[in-house]
Parts: sequence; structure tokens; C-alpha cells
Amino acid sequence: MRTFALGIVAAWTAVAAPAGPLRAGEPAYRLATFDVDATPPVGAQMAYDPVRRVDELTLRCRGVVLLGGDAPIVLCAVDWIGIANGAHDAFREQLAAAAGTTPDRVAVHALHQHDAPGADFTAERILADLGVTNYQRFDSRFPREVLRRAAAAVRDALPEARPVTAYGWGEAAVEKVASNRRILGPDGKVRAVRYTTTRDPELRALPEGVIDPDVSLLSFWDGEDPVAVLTYYACHPQSYYRTGVPSSDFPGIARFVRGQAVPAALHVHFNGAGGNVGAGKYNDGDKRNRMKLALRLADGMERAWESVEKVPLEAGDVGWRSVPVQLPPADHLNREDLIEAIKTEPASGYISKADQLAWLARAQSGQEIDVSCLSVGDVRVLHLPGELFVEYQLAAQALRSDLHVAMAAYGDYGPGYIGTAVAYDEGGYETSARASNVAPGSERILMDAIAELLDAPAAETASAAGE
Repeated sequence: MRTFALGIVAAWTAVAAPAGPLRAGEPAYRLATFDVDATPPVGAQMAYDPVRRVDELTLRCRGVVLLGGDAPIVLCAVDWIGIANGAHDAFREQLAAAAGTTPDRVAVHALHQHDAPGADFTAERILADLGVTNYQRFDSRFPREVLRRAAAAVRDALPEARPVTAYGWGEAAVEKVASNRRILGPDGKVRAVRYTTTRDPELRALPEGVIDPDVSLLSFWDGEDPVAVLTYYACHPQSYYRTGVPSSDFPGIARFVRGQAVPAALHVHFNGAGGNVGAGKYNDGDKRNRMKLALRLADGMERAWESVEKVPLEAGDVGWRSVPVQLPPADHLNREDLIEAIKTEPASGYISKADQLAWLARAQSGQEIDVSCLSVGDVRVLHLPGELFVEYQLAAQALRSDLHVAMAAYGDYGPGYIGTAVAYDEGGYETSARASNVAPGSERILMDAIAELLDAPAAETASAAGE
């Protein structure tokens, strides 16, 4: 597929990149935006349940293509629970081909809503090879249709790309949304998990714990007009789910609210390193909490927007770097055991035996995952896989406190949860055999990649960021 994508690049060069040297006064960069419906139809399978009806707010697959300088850069966010393995490859390859670039310059992230579909073309192929038909959520006809729509939207958007003359950065604390899920006991082990809905008042009364309270905002401007607003916030996006109704949940509602307030710009939201962060402290299961959480996040986004100061964007101010990594599979994953379970046990959970086998096959084949970084002036946006713990985000910010550092996680969802090294000794759901497909050694690999991308003098441990 990489050879195919490279062939398409040549055909799109005239559209996707400026021809020849810039003329005096001509902006160095242009930005194209795309947005397509990613809502599954009635009867389609989501992460846990089939769709029984579609509500007022649709799921979106949207993003931007940044043109100018080197090859185009594509950033894409999807209101799905996860895009894993071969599906993640396909999204990057086809969006790259549409934009006239290479897959390593494409970042695709899910927001991880639970009343939403997922995609894993590797698992789909493995199940077909095994003759197993009871894993309906791996039917990839709808994900492939959304990918077709997204690629077409990218192609159509390129001729309409707007000049970008400035960028802006803002951040603000989000009040009463995020809290750490993992509650440690006196022995340093996880004694309870503060899930999305926490009805136990004693668990809700405990402190928020280790979180990143800020929402970060990167904006692109054509003169006085905003073209795109990208926001980043680390928190599981659930208020409630298992309704049979596709939902972008409270982050999607917050994004909608801000889009109505600033309609000139496309608003694209990314979930940060929120693997061990959720809204449990502030959500007892009351359905009214969805709007409360959404408006609190929207309020943080608004204050971040109000804090933005525009900075002129000059030639050479935008860059992209990518570091391929191989994450070690968890010791509990065994190919023969997984195949036997897939053939004999009912399909259950989102990180099912089929998900685990697909990841294991990829890892054992030496498949790499790209960790990448977008540079815009003094802003750095890191793009990472899996349900990453918030400590990675905090550690990255500490490495370059002289820069504005944001993070988008939930890229390739194949690894599942990615805890810190110490978290695997602490126990708890997130680092259990049900949830994490990688070994504790992943921390060192990812932190080294982060340090390299940030040009940091030394890689600190993510574990230390939570102390």
C-alpha cells in the first residue's frame, strides 16, 4: 500500500503543494478542511450494541490538510471508539493518497465514544480466515464507506484551501469534568476504579487525582478570519452509553457548542492521554450530567479561545517529524489460546480475543507504529497510539516547558490501554489482561520517542509525572 500511496503523490503534487517559489507577500501555508458523516445506520453494529435509532447529533470524521513547505500534513479525528491495526493503516494510506502525501504524514485518531462503531480490518481478516462469524462488530463495510467519503472529501477540499497567515495558541482549565480512575490503597495497589458512572459517593468524594486539567487550543487564521480550531483534552468521553443510539457524547456536544459560537472555523477535537482519566467523580449516572459535562468542557474551550494571541506564520514555521516504534506485546497474549477462545467462547467486551489476536499478529510480524509531532511555531502536538495514561502527556509537557505541548492519543487502537511501567504492578482494570495488549517496557520506548520528537535533552519516565 505504501508504494501505491507514493504513486498517487506524484499525480496530486500540482494540487496539493504550491508550484515554484513563493511570490512576495504570498502566504507560505494553506489549509483545507474536511468533514463527513460517520454515523452508522440503523441495524449496524457499534462497539457494544446494534444501532436502533439515530439521534439529532451525528458522528463526524473531520480534519485538516496543511499545505506548504514540505509534503501535506493531514490531521483527522473520528467520533468512533477506536481505529485499530489494518484499519488505521488504511485510513492513513487512503487519506495520504487523497492529499498527495505519504502515510507517515497523516495522523488519524478516534475520540473513543462508546455508543459508536470501531474498525479493525486485521481482526476482520483473521476471523474470516478462521471461519468465525459471531463477531459482528468487525463487519467493515460501513467503516470502509466512511473512509471512502473522507478520502473524497479531502480531494474535494484541496482546491478550496485557504491561505493561513497566522496561528494561535490558548489554554484554560476545565472545571469539574476529569478525575483519575485509579484509586490506590495504602499498599500502593489499585483498590477501586472510578469508572464513567460512579454511584459510590465515597469514591466520588475523593480528590480528582492525577489529571491534566487544561484544554489546549491551536487555531489557524486567514487574516482576521479563523479557518480551523483544534482542541485537545485528556478524559474518557463517556457520560452514559449502551443506549443503541450513536452519540458523540459530551466532547461532541461541546465541540458543537463552540462551532455554533465561532461558525467561520471548522472545530476538530482530539482526545488526549485520557486512558486513566474519566468523569466518574462528577457523574453519578444521572443522564442530565451529559449536558453538564459538555457545557463545562465548552466553557473551558471558550476561555482557551478567548486567551488566544495570533502569531504570524512564516515560511519554515511548520514542521512534521515521525518516529516508528515497536511496542512489545503483553506476556498474557498467546496465539493458540486466543484462537481456541475465539472459536469456542462468545464474543464479549470491546478489547475482545479477536482484538488481542489481531494486535499480537501485528506485533509479532514486526509491525511498527508511528509516533509523530506537528510543529507550528512554538507549539508541538504529539500523536500517539492507544489508551495512553495521562502521565505521558504530563511528562511530555515537563520535557519542554519552554514550548506549548499538546497531545492526541487514541491513534492506532491496537495496543489497547498503555499504562506507565509502574501501573502494571499496581493492578487495576486498565493494566489487566482484559484491557492492555502491551508489556510494561512500552513506557521506555514511547518516552524515548517523545523525547526525540521534542528535541528534549533526556527522556524522563512517564511514571514519575504522576508522583
